[in-house]
Amino acid sequence: MHIILVEDDPRIRDFLSRGLAAEGHRVDAFSEGQTALLHIIQCARGADTQPVVILDRLLPDIGGVEVCRNLRTAGVSFPVLMLTALDSIEDRVSGLEAGADDYLVKPFAFEELLARLGALTRRYDGHNTMPDKVLCVGDLCLDREQRCVTRAGQRIELTPKELAILELLMSTPGKLYSRERILASVWGAHEDPLTNIVNVYIRRLRSKLDAHGSDNSLISTQRGFGYRINEAPPPG
Repeated sequence: MHIILVEDDPRIRDFLSRGLAAEGHRVDAFSEGQTALLHIIQCARGADTQPVVILDRLLPDIGGVEVCRNLRTAGVSFPVLMLTALDSIEDRVSGLEAGADDYLVKPFAFEELLARLGALTRRYDGHNTMPDKVLCVGDLCLDREQRCVTRAGQRIELTPKELAILELLMSTPGKLYSRERILASVWGAHEDPLTNIVNVYIRRLRSKLDAHGSDNSLISTQRGFGYRINEAPPPG
């Protein structure tokens, strides 16, 4: 996905840029509304891809509402997700009336941001999918409604954080999830990025899962990049 990020807070801009890039997205980041506005209009004229715009409402030169309104006046139809620290009904309504497609109030969880971006792209692409109630990888199953995990028919007791990590990994078997993505998804965007808490929980989770399965660990580490849950090997 091509994402255009407009955020003047350098800490938030850097965090989101790194997190989205780790998810495999191309990110163009800007700190000022006017520069971003010109860039987005230029992208619309090229139109080989349809970016999603993440737009902060409060910017140092022109506000996000004005940027959004100018984009719609110029005929740019890219989906816009507006970020703001202003959470009154009036603020949300003014952003939506200016042409924003969705609204996310700070502080927010990175996982929610990703979910909203996914919903926006599905809406524009005309697709709609329902999440599976039960996730299975080989003999490992996670029931999302009952919040329980079994392997080879044996129930495994997990803490809420361990369960959240496992659900994230099992949602796309074989996909590599960065440490930053796991940290943001399970603990939130305000957790210290230098902490080793993800490594600790992955070791605990791996130990519990492997105690009920075969000799091969389902969770693998790609050093320096992240973790994935391995897809089940073909039978035979």
